[in-house]
Amino acid sequence: MSSDLPDLREHVPLAPLTTIGIGGEARWFLEAPSIEVVQAGLEWAARRGVPLFVLGGGSNVLIADDGFDGLVLRNRIEGIEETPKDDSMLVRVGAGVDWDPFVALAVERGWAGIETLSGIPGSVGATPIQNVGAYGQEVSETIVNVEALERTSGRLRIFSREECRFDYRHSIFKEEAKDEFVVVAVHFELTPGGKAALRYPELKRTVEERFGNDPSLSEVREAVIAIRKRKGMVIDATDPDSRSDGSFFMNPILTLPELQQFLERALAADPALKADEIPTFPAGEARVKLSAAWLIEHAGFTRGYGDGPVGLSSKHTLAIVNRGGGTAVDVLRLVAEIQKRVANRFGVAIRPEPNFIGFS
Repeated sequence: MSSDLPDLREHVPLAPLTTIGIGGEARWFLEAPSIEVVQAGLEWAARRGVPLFVLGGGSNVLIADDGFDGLVLRNRIEGIEETPKDDSMLVRVGAGVDWDPFVALAVERGWAGIETLSGIPGSVGATPIQNVGAYGQEVSETIVNVEALERTSGRLRIFSREECRFDYRHSIFKEEAKDEFVVVAVHFELTPGGKAALRYPELKRTVEERFGNDPSLSEVREAVIAIRKRKGMVIDATDPDSRSDGSFFMNPILTLPELQQFLERALAADPALKADEIPTFPAGEARVKLSAAWLIEHAGFTRGYGDGPVGLSSKHTLAIVNRGGGTAVDVLRLVAEIQKRVANRFGVAIRPEPNFIGFS
């Protein structure tokens, strides 16, 4: 306990606060339900020269087996404020709000813009950091501003969408200004009465088969959750495949010359393979996105791969699951094996999506 931080706790297990269920203890731990408590935590850590890690919903992190030798600040800032503007709805959401219930609220009220991001675990504050995306939508499409506290001073700064420097699974908070800010609120601009986004082929097929060509937002949300459940990507205590960090690897993005080299290598390795059978997706000017799941599968990994406590999901090769008793070292060993075989087979590097915390 600390007189200036009365709710400070010590030696708190972190594994139960993550979706993969792996990780050691936090040396110090603080629940932060308000901006003021976040600021107090920042000041406390700075005065003592203590490392700081901000934990949200625990869905995109791999914490070391030795835990985190510093202050883990769990962002629990709540609140949803709605402001109509012309044909839009501006919504300010506290960083500690759980993401999927917010998506459910938007869908229920007919606000289009985030419906295909249904079923994703974690908190609202984490979404701009990773530029969370799925099934054809990314949060950067609807984010207007991000409120964040500067770690060194505790001052509040408001970032515009442009200042966030969003790209595929990228933002200024993840790379250029990593560990410099704590997100406390996110402002979204959603479209009341808007049409659902049906850009992703798998989702489009599922929706049309179930609901026809003019689905409601709720029908699209239902279809997304059904697809995610089929892949073990919805947290479910009865489904061991959901004890994971979701999609563990990002889809690699190649320039056109790199794509040509990849295709030549892939087709040479498998003469029965045809170029149009390899899934590719546009990724901006003169760039193409590959499917990490396809690369992993064609490097020889199957669903359910691995006979230890950590392995691949039995439903999806992109998810690394903790079958019980798994450690961070087990995860790292499997990650390295997958990366090496994909690189050797295709000459392509695949990068993990989760943040690695507490590792030297």
